Amino acid sequence: MTTLTEAPETPAAREIPARRRRPVDRLPYLLLLPCLVVVGVLLLWPLGQVVVMSFYRLNNVRQLRGDREWPWAGLDNYAQILGDPFFWTVLRNTVLFAVANVVLTMILGTLVGLLLNRLGRKMATFVASCVILAWATPALTGTIVWKWIFDDTSGLVTWLFNALPDGMSQALFGHSDWTGYGWFNSPLLFFSILTLVVVWHSFPFIAVSVLAGLKSVPSELHEAARVDGAGPWRVFWRITFPLLRPVFGILIVLSTIWDFKVFTQQFVLAGGTQDRPTFMLSIYSYAEAFSPPPKYGLGAAIAVILTVILLVVTGFYVRMVLKQEDES
Repeated sequence: MTTLTEAPETPAAREIPARRRRPVDRLPYLLLLPCLVVVGVLLLWPLGQVVVMSFYRLNNVRQLRGDREWPWAGLDNYAQILGDPFFWTVLRNTVLFAVANVVLTMILGTLVGLLLNRLGRKMATFVASCVILAWATPALTGTIVWKWIFDDTSGLVTWLFNALPDGMSQALFGHSDWTGYGWFNSPLLFFSILTLVVVWHSFPFIAVSVLAGLKSVPSELHEAARVDGAGPWRVFWRITFPLLRPVFGILIVLSTIWDFKVFTQQFVLAGGTQDRPTFMLSIYSYAEAFSPPPKYGLGAAIAVILTVILLVVTGFYVRMVLKQEDES
C-alpha cells in the first residue's frame, strides 16, 4: 500500500502564517493622534465654519454669537462674487503677483543656495546666519521697517534720491525734490514695493532648502561634468536640477500658497483696506467681511474660493509627482 508523504515545509511557508498572526502596531497611530487633534481643532474646524458661513447671509455680529438666526443664502454669495467684475480684477492681481513673486523668490533663493554651497564653512555659516535673520523676522515687524524705508518724508529711499544731483535726478526720473512723493499711491509702485518685501522675507527659506538638497548631490557627478568640459550653467540644468526636481516642486507649491494669501504685508503697506485698486483675494475677503456694513457671508465665500484655488494648485502638483514616479 502506497502512502503519500507530505512535502517538507519551506522557510517561506513557515513565515507566511507568522506574518498573518503578527498584531498591528498601534503605537505610531497613537503618537500621531495628538497632532491630528490639534490640526483638526485649529485648522479643519475653522475651515468648516467658514464653508458653512459662506452659504448664509450674515451681516451682524449678533448672528455670529448665535443671538439671531442665520438667513439661508444658498449659492447667492458665490453668484454675487463671481458676477462682480471687481472680483476678476482682484483675481488677476493675485495671480500676477503670485507668479512674479514665485519666480523671483525661486531664482534669488536658488542663487543664494548655490552660493552658500560653494563658500567655505565659516563664511557659509556667517552668510546663512544673516540670511536666516530675514526669514526669522516677523512679517509685521519687517513690513513696518520697509514702510519706514519708503516713507515720503524721512525714509531712506527718499533721502537717497534727494541726495542725487538735481540735474541727474531730473533727467533720470523727472523729479528733483522727492520729499512728499507718494511711493504707495501708484498701483505699479505699490506692487513693486510689496514684491520686494515678500521676496526679501521668503527667499531665505528657499535658499536653505536648496542648500540642503545640494548637500545630498554626490560631488563626483559635478566633478565628472567639469572634467567633460561642462560649464556651471550646463552642470546645473543637466545634473543639479534633475536631481533636485522634487525639492523645487515642493518649494514652488509652498511659495505659491504663501504668495496667494499674502495679507499682513499688504495691509500694513496700504494702511488698511482703502486702496481697492491694489486688492488681492486675502485682503478682499477681509474687507468684505469686516468693512462697514459687514458682510461675513461674502467674505467667507471669497475665502472658500481662495482655498479651492490653492487646493487645485496642490492637487496638480501631487498628480504631477505621482505621474513622474509611475514613469520612473
